[in-house]
Amino acid sequence: MRSPGSATIPCGGRGSGVAVLAVALLLSACGVMLPSGVSSQSPAAAPAPTEGPERPPTRTLAAGASVFVVVMENRSAAAALAQPYTAELARRFALAANYRALSHPSLPNYLALTSGSTFGIQDDGYHLLPRSGIGDQLERRGISWRAYMEGLTGDCRQDHGRYAVRHDPFAYYGGTCPGQVVSFGPLDADLAGAGTPRFAWITPDTCHDGHDCSARDADAFLARLVPKILASPAWTRGGVLLLTWDEDDGETGNQVTTIVASPELKAQRSDRPYDHYSLLATTEDLLRVPRLGAANQAQAFDDLL
Repeated sequence: MRSPGSATIPCGGRGSGVAVLAVALLLSACGVMLPSGVSSQSPAAAPAPTEGPERPPTRTLAAGASVFVVVMENRSAAAALAQPYTAELARRFALAANYRALSHPSLPNYLALTSGSTFGIQDDGYHLLPRSGIGDQLERRGISWRAYMEGLTGDCRQDHGRYAVRHDPFAYYGGTCPGQVVSFGPLDADLAGAGTPRFAWITPDTCHDGHDCSARDADAFLARLVPKILASPAWTRGGVLLLTWDEDDGETGNQVTTIVASPELKAQRSDRPYDHYSLLATTEDLLRVPRLGAANQAQAFDDLL
């Protein structure tokens, strides 16, 4: 049933150089409803990022281990590292000390982290994008994944409460809410048991990620969340936690903190230049899937892992 203020747009198919508007028109007959105010076309009408060639693995993710990605908000590297728990993680594990976000505002960075492209987007609006991204990549290969969105209680394509769709990149690819996009409800059980997905993306709500609340509030949230990850079987068996910030506060050239944590890592730092495409490249290499889009040319965290 069509909901008030909704528009009928796409239900499937993968972009392969087709403009986003053409994808929307092709798929509109499938009856998937998008919220009102949706842009039917990205500013650049960019195609879906393509997969690069297979690469020999530099590190193999152990059986039963997972890659965890946690994304925080709007702090320079110095501001994040001034917080006690984040500073403790940086001292204990590996710090990418010359890591930069790609853009302002939030959305283009989240898209880059999950697809290897910003699609030419320069705002936080809802844009219909081709079905793509690491979630689609993993699903096609039968690799388990989940995106945990704190505060999600309704349509993942609309803001509600402290859930912000602009911090949920998976809601944009194909214009649907994938079944793997869930609230924080199952997170504790998934971490404690043997059912942790191979790839776990975690987005805190707009207070806990530091967007609407203080850096100290965000740090206190990490001090509650991260120990659960580090105690999980999926991490202790050789998993990898990648903790980053989407963008800085606009004052430091978009330099942000990124920490790599794995059970056997020694405390270290790298001054090698990295960015969000590097994080995606590292994630895809660990999961043994081809790199997407600009991640193909990115330097993975080879000196940190």
